[in-house]
Amino acid sequence: MEGIRVVEMGQLIAGPFCGQLLGDMGAEVVKIEPPEQGDPMRHWGQGSTPTWWRVIARNKYSVAADLRSTEGQAMVRRLIAKADILIENFRPGTIEKWGMSPENLMAENPGLIIVRVSGYGQTGPYSTRAGFGGIGEAMGGWRAIVGEPDRAPSRMGVSIGDTLAATYGCMGALAALQARARTGKGQVVDSALYEAVLQVMEGLVPEWAVAGHKRNRTGSKLPGIAPSNVYKCKDGDYLIGANQDTVFGRLCEAMGRPELATDARYATHIARGKHQEELDALVEAWTSQHTVQQVEDAMIEHGVPAGRVFDAEDMLADPHFAAREAIITVDDPELGPTQMQAPFPKLSRTPSTVRRPAPRTIGQDTKEVLARWLGE
Repeated sequence: MEGIRVVEMGQLIAGPFCGQLLGDMGAEVVKIEPPEQGDPMRHWGQGSTPTWWRVIARNKYSVAADLRSTEGQAMVRRLIAKADILIENFRPGTIEKWGMSPENLMAENPGLIIVRVSGYGQTGPYSTRAGFGGIGEAMGGWRAIVGEPDRAPSRMGVSIGDTLAATYGCMGALAALQARARTGKGQVVDSALYEAVLQVMEGLVPEWAVAGHKRNRTGSKLPGIAPSNVYKCKDGDYLIGANQDTVFGRLCEAMGRPELATDARYATHIARGKHQEELDALVEAWTSQHTVQQVEDAMIEHGVPAGRVFDAEDMLADPHFAAREAIITVDDPELGPTQMQAPFPKLSRTPSTVRRPAPRTIGQDTKEVLARWLGE
């Protein structure tokens, strides 16, 4: 993406995560921040100095501009006229009020690609409603199937609705760049939070539409898929996925119970699904007698897909994360060496990189960007 210029006009997560992805891939991302308060993400996260900003704002330049003022709007429009991609995640109609409708912007810059991330999309009866990631997760079907069946719907633990919409927005921008290479024309990428979540709902809709089956919350297991669950060991939890026939046979060997593989109750996928609870109990009766390490050694020896339930501390100590450089260290001007997830996916010839840390102060790059982009 080297040579591609991006103006990021969003805030919080959905728009800025799209900008992070494009920046990691080499695009020059200019982030527009309101003077004084800046992006709220500067203050999100745990610890005495919030660190989330260091990830979502890496590879970006900060330009301060008040988009609610005529002067700020005029300056940003001049930048957009020089950009390849504009990202915005305001409520639909907001940029139109600022004189920045797609029609106006593309009249000045016909090749402009505008990524618009919103709760419900740019059209439809709900389009003007306020929408956050959690609302999109609820409408898109995610929340209804996450958690224990006897409790309220759970959140995933990360802002998955926002990041999915941002990722699909980035994907749309890449497709639009390819289309522009053929036609010379830009276009609008309309990424709705709820529709981004809907895209990963697997067979949820046709299962209901065709078979009348409605998915519900089932905790850590997937109904009818067994054994595939998190099982207790002497010193922690361990995830085993042995629901395919031959893999289940290998698990039985590892457990010292080879006869289970030919038992009519467990010999086939359908049979194991029907007897899921008792099969899970049998597996856990075995895992609970061993440590996580002992179970893992057995799974590796017998070729059974399985793995530990990692937290951040585990990741930083794990040799595979290190060998793959899945976590990198960025020299932050305030925090010093800061560990964070590496850019992804991995490209063999033109890998994504972190070329600069997140902007330390609001608008720190305003003069540089205006000089380089506009000659001012």
